[in-house]
Amino acid sequence: QVQLVESGGGSVQAGGSLRLSCDYSDYSANGYCMAWFRQSPGKEREFVANINKYGEERDIARSVKGRFTISRDNDKTAVYLQMNSLRPDDTATYYCAADPTGSGAVCTEAINYYEYWGQGTQVTVSS
Repeated sequence: QVQLVESGGGSVQAGGSLRLSCDYSDYSANGYCMAWFRQSPGKEREFVANINKYGEERDIARSVKGRFTISRDNDKTAVYLQMNSLRPDDTATYYCAADPTGSGAVCTEAINYYEYWGQGTQVTVSS
């Protein structure tokens, strides 16, 4: 069982930046695809970005492309989401997730493959 702990959320004005971190408990997750999802009140949880075990960004949502960057540091067993040019519609709870299936080289956006989840960190962007 891999435990994921997110941090770095907060309140920021539109145009600002935040860096989210996700620390995971087990070195075995270095071989997993990792992803960030987000969920706003009344909406379904949506995919943001994923990254393979080599640290290559595989997919990123169109709504955040060019503004958000996912990265990982396997030595620190952590995944990051750098969020720039934040907008009010980025307001959500952001979740880190791990996909223990597959090779870890090719990642999916499909939420049902991600078996391990963090507790989420709130991001609020004001106009």
